[in-house]
Amino acid sequence: MFVSTMWTFTLVMIYFALGTIISAHGCWQYINKPPLENGEMDLFLRRDLEESMPKNPIAYKDKEMKGSIRLQSQYIEEEFKQRVGFWGYVMQITYQTSAGAVILTDIVFWCVIVPFLSISHFKLNMLMGAMHSLNAIFLLLDTALNNLPFPWFRVAYFVLWSCGYIIFQWIIHACGFTWWPYPFLELDTPWAPIWYLCLAVVHIPCYGLYSLIVKAKYMILLRFFPRELFRI
Repeated sequence: MFVSTMWTFTLVMIYFALGTIISAHGCWQYINKPPLENGEMDLFLRRDLEESMPKNPIAYKDKEMKGSIRLQSQYIEEEFKQRVGFWGYVMQITYQTSAGAVILTDIVFWCVIVPFLSISHFKLNMLMGAMHSLNAIFLLLDTALNNLPFPWFRVAYFVLWSCGYIIFQWIIHACGFTWWPYPFLELDTPWAPIWYLCLAVVHIPCYGLYSLIVKAKYMILLRFFPRELFRI
């Protein structure tokens, strides 16, 4: 049965595949750029950083810690928008959707299914445990290394992804399939509306939790590597 774990795991694999291809393409483009162009970009970044920093480094760090983490150069932002292209935005959306989906899937698995639910088709084994652990671990490692934004408005894509899974389940059950992967998805129970409402609401804290992880990463980088942060 195609449960939510496989649904989410497939999305995570798509994200890593896109990230690998796009990163390799970006490295290839950078290598083939004229050395003068790359040198001018490094000089611009260095000059922009020096001009934006006040003389008092402590006051500068405190000010940046209180403010939002963002690029100080409008030029860099415009360059990013020009270079990212369609597939770059697809990778970002896949990353942000995967983050929320992994949190939601793992919380449901470890906090609801394993301790409370007894499903005849479900047996906890090493493979199931690894799938519900390694997906989060690999995604967190990728988050620690990447510089992708994590805006709140893209929680909509996370919700749409979950809606796609629910609709998929409804379709196969309308075609005659009788077994539900999760008991709280069953439609013929009086508690179904409440369960579905809870599933809809829980998307917000799941996405918010990963958003806090991303913000914490930038706060740590800003505290220990204030100069290097603007060169990412």
